[in-house]
Amino acid sequence: MDLDDILIALADDTRRSILKRLASGDARVTEVAEPFAISLNSVSKHIRILERAGLVSRRIEGRDHFLSLERKPFDELTHWMLETRAFWTRRLDALEAALHAEDAIEAAKKPPTPPKRRKK
Repeated sequence: MDLDDILIALADDTRRSILKRLASGDARVTEVAEPFAISLNSVSKHIRILERAGLVSRRIEGRDHFLSLERKPFDELTHWMLETRAFWTRRLDALEAALHAEDAIEAAKKPPTPPKRRKK
C-alpha cells in the first residue's frame, strides 16, 4: 500500500465523488464522467490517479472501459488509521498521567492552607 497515493487520491472532491459512484457498482468511464461539468479528458486524469492509488481498477471490453471500486486499499487505510489512533491515544494518555502526577507532586510540596475563620 502506498499511503501517500491513497491520501492524495482521496484529497480531491471529484475523485471522492467518482469513488462514491463506483461504490454502487461498476460503471463505464463515460457514465462516471457524465455528472461532472469538466471534460472527459479531465475525468480520465482523475481516474488515473485513483488507479495509481489502487482504489479503482479498469476492465476493457471492446471499446468500453469499465471501472470497479477496489476495497482492499480502503481496508488497509482503515487499519493504518486505527493503529495510528491507538498509538497516539496511548501516548496522550501517558502524557496526561505524567501531568497529573506532576500536579500531585507540586500540590504535595505546598503547605496546607489554614481553614478560614468564621465570623461570629
